[in-house]
Amino acid sequence: MALYDRDYASAEAAYVQEGSSIGFMKKTYQLLAASMIAAAAGAYVTMPYAEAVIQYRWFIFGFELFMLFIGLGMTRNKPGLNMTALFVFTFTTGISLVPLLASLIGAGNGAVIGNAFLMTSVLFGALSLFAINSKADYSSWGKPLFITLIVVIIASLVNIFLLQSPMMHVVITAGVLLLFGFFTIYDTQNIANGAYDSPVDAAVSLYLDFLNMFIALLQLLGIFGNED
Repeated sequence: MALYDRDYASAEAAYVQEGSSIGFMKKTYQLLAASMIAAAAGAYVTMPYAEAVIQYRWFIFGFELFMLFIGLGMTRNKPGLNMTALFVFTFTTGISLVPLLASLIGAGNGAVIGNAFLMTSVLFGALSLFAINSKADYSSWGKPLFITLIVVIIASLVNIFLLQSPMMHVVITAGVLLLFGFFTIYDTQNIANGAYDSPVDAAVSLYLDFLNMFIALLQLLGIFGNED
């Protein structure tokens, strides 16, 4: 009887833990969807003021980094405030996309925006499902992915300020797409395994993966879709 009780208690605990994990994942993806809406709102509201956004793009980018590394950190584990910080951050990322979106629309490649979003959504969804259903452990990917990210950032800066090579830009952008595809697998499995304390923190990680893949696809489709 005691053995039965222990087995029943273990099964019940596992069931509760699984339910909690599913609830956490559901909340995370709800916040991710809301974050995308906030970003779209940021881009939509400020698109008519594209010239002003371009003029103040470094200030906007600086505020974006401030929210990512300081604002979200200061509000961590503070219900209400952390969600507000999340939407302020994602709204700002939408504003920072305006120069790229405006350049595509100005070049007659506005259709690329919808195509890039659809492709990113399909790719992101497929990678997330793969990570959730995979039996392999990707927890060791963190350090190599971070090192690769640093290398990509340095290569981008070198190309922007020194080489200014269009071919190198294509290679780096394709590398960014591939890198954040791997980040999606890594982050999704970490979320499923309970590595995050808050759905807000988990949503930020997934949002950054989605955003960077979206930007990379925007740039690649814009480059190859430009008849000039």
